Amino acid sequence: MTQATIGKYRWTICSLIFFATTINYIDRSVISFLKSTFTNDLHWNDADYANVEITFKLFYAIGMLGVGRIIDRLGTKIGYAVFTFFWSVAGVCTSLVNTVVGFQVVRGALGVAESGNFPAAIKTVAEWFPKKERALATGIFNSGANIGAIVTPLCVPWIVIHWGWKWAFISTGLLGFVWLICWMLFYEIPKNQKKLSEAELAYIQSDKDEVIETSEQPKLSWKQLIGYKQTWAFIIGKFLTDPIWWFYLFWLPDFFESVYKIKLQAASWPVATIYIISTVGSIWGGWLPLNFIKKGMPVFKARKRSMLIYAFLVLPIFFALVLGKMNLWYAVMVIGIAAAAHQAWSANIFTTVSDMFPKNSTATVTGLGGMFGGLGGIVLSLFVQKQLFVYYRSINQIETAYYIMFAICAGSYLLAWLIMHYLVPRMKRVEA
Repeated sequence: MTQATIGKYRWTICSLIFFATTINYIDRSVISFLKSTFTNDLHWNDADYANVEITFKLFYAIGMLGVGRIIDRLGTKIGYAVFTFFWSVAGVCTSLVNTVVGFQVVRGALGVAESGNFPAAIKTVAEWFPKKERALATGIFNSGANIGAIVTPLCVPWIVIHWGWKWAFISTGLLGFVWLICWMLFYEIPKNQKKLSEAELAYIQSDKDEVIETSEQPKLSWKQLIGYKQTWAFIIGKFLTDPIWWFYLFWLPDFFESVYKIKLQAASWPVATIYIISTVGSIWGGWLPLNFIKKGMPVFKARKRSMLIYAFLVLPIFFALVLGKMNLWYAVMVIGIAAAAHQAWSANIFTTVSDMFPKNSTATVTGLGGMFGGLGGIVLSLFVQKQLFVYYRSINQIETAYYIMFAICAGSYLLAWLIMHYLVPRMKRVEA
């Protein structure tokens, strides 16, 4: 059956969650390009910035604990809309504060609300795509994180210079309300979507090893989910690798400003280039396992082989500073490849949830993993970034702190892959 015969409406849905993820990352990453502004205007130091960053991660993790269950109960359409509304409000309200405590309050609210994006997006993919296309769909929507991270450095410095830092939060926060209108107009679950052809609906529901979910099918409780090795494989994988992306998101602008002594707008281009490279990685990360599957490889083997390849591609980041001493753009390239490998990894680790769990539990499991990913980010911030960066900056050796951080980045994915492989060597499916 050809693509034209099947229909393409599911890709319209994929584009919606792509744009939601883009906006989500614009709203959360704005502050990383204001660190030097707040140092000069609000007299922040590294510890103040780290405290605001940790607050966001803490409340993001807390939100993840319950957000998946809420979305599973409300349904994808209403659940996604509710959380997008509240994170957009929080984004705009950031313009109303000017103290560290005030920022912690609004960024905490932003963290709770933004925790709804990935559980809702993964649930959407599980509802709208057959298993063989899920990694590709996840890679595409997950690349919205990269696009958000590209748009932010190219736009926010300009807004800050011409309009002031408050408008950086207002203008980006308003984007979510535009998306809400489109979501409410175009989204329904497949069986209720009148624009969906019968052929495409049959294709979406074509996985023989999955039960078509009904409201009567029992949902797995948190207690039940915690008892499965599949759950622990996912949450440990997230705990070890999510913090690396947090590090890129919140500290790359500082890396280029501190190590290479370049100012805000000049630092924007290296950061944007890294995220452009990582966008390719996100989509390639979804394509590679699909290609393996088309060649006859079992889904679980295709997923694991792909993730092992991505883990190895992160290793060169260990040499980022060494190469960067020869030329800044060598550092940009190896960090970009590592960021691309992370996004490829992310597309696949998210897809393992819909591979291993019933559709009506995917948001809950994704939320649990997201919570542990947030906790991993907090641990990294508290015991590495906050202590490490404050100390080495105080003795004028900030490069040493970045050497240590890049070493942590290099090894995290291989460790995560080994643990996941030990826990679920064949990714056996859980049935309610």
